[in-house]
Amino acid sequence: RALRWRPIQPERPAGDSKYDVLCKEEFIELKDIFSVKLKRRYSVKQQGSGTLLGITLFICLKKEQNKLKDSTLDLINLSEDHCDVWFKQFKKILAGFANRPKSLKIILNPQSHKKEATQVYYEKVEPLLRTAGIKTDVTSSTNVLAHSLHGIPHVVTATLHIIMGHIQPVDVCTFSTTDKFLRFGFSAMFGFGGRTLALAEKHRWMSPNQRRDFAIIKALAKLKPEDCEISFLPFISSQDLQERKVEGSPKSGDKDQWQTIQGQILNVSIMAIPCLCSVAPRGLAPNTRLNNGSMALIIARNTSRPEFIKHLKRYASVKNQFNFPFVETYTVEEVKVRPRTNSAPNLEEDAGRHAAASENNFPWNVDGDLVEVASEVHVKLHPRLINLYGGSMEEM
Repeated sequence: RALRWRPIQPERPAGDSKYDVLCKEEFIELKDIFSVKLKRRYSVKQQGSGTLLGITLFICLKKEQNKLKDSTLDLINLSEDHCDVWFKQFKKILAGFANRPKSLKIILNPQSHKKEATQVYYEKVEPLLRTAGIKTDVTSSTNVLAHSLHGIPHVVTATLHIIMGHIQPVDVCTFSTTDKFLRFGFSAMFGFGGRTLALAEKHRWMSPNQRRDFAIIKALAKLKPEDCEISFLPFISSQDLQERKVEGSPKSGDKDQWQTIQGQILNVSIMAIPCLCSVAPRGLAPNTRLNNGSMALIIARNTSRPEFIKHLKRYASVKNQFNFPFVETYTVEEVKVRPRTNSAPNLEEDAGRHAAASENNFPWNVDGDLVEVASEVHVKLHPRLINLYGGSMEEM
């Protein structure tokens, strides 16, 4: 369904081509409207509700590069009765969009975005939520998931996806050891990625950018592989699975389906989402989707420091970061990573008691959080486990 109209234009001479162009019919789809209000004009001396001018529709527009933009459309009519009928009808239409939230719990991280997150929220997000009539409860508390959901780190786009009720099912991973559930997550890194985060966490007094750069440089200076065993269950598409069922093939969980890799590994990345971010505009796993039922397993085997640095630099460019002989990529459903060394190396030889506390643990980077584990970690994908507000990048 759509709303159609012709703009009101002043009278022009007959045959004026510009007039014909300006008066062409325009339209917006009703699903792109997120609020309606009565438009009134107020004067200093005037008391009461002001002079009615018509109604204003607040709409969501799709722009370039996955961006959404809010806009308004004024429908001018001075009749109270006429505007009231239209106002109530639009309210009824808006109430029919079941996916749109009525209230939200807002979690703000006051340290993020150069400590400007609170200011950004109240200047750009809160006004849109208020216009849409969404009640909010704000409290204080990573952008990788949001970036992957929306395809762009744009706060207005993220807010409009919520207001418009754009629901996106997302695959989620569970992380566990042989006897303990660790957490849910979307991405993880072991080896270089885990060590880098562990080093950064020891220098929280630095600014985020300084901490990241320092940790990367130090981890590269002490670059060394981990001796580990990686087992994985290859991804089977729904079409392949159906063919196997018809043929009576064994279930995907049987032991003969698992594949194993052993050796010296510099880094292991396990990604259920593309993980778009500032250092990897195309994503840490650009071939992964939010809800295709698979994970990307990226293994960087032992190589020279210069070659590994070339691999890292490729993430920020348009070149294929996996086009190296020491990098292997797989599409999987489950992964098990088991270190074969007795204990994890000290990240800093002079760290003293800090290193001693975790000398038997290996650092993992799970969605930007440091998780230290001493044994095998089992990562299993759960397709479309949760629904989040966001848009499909393929559709946009």
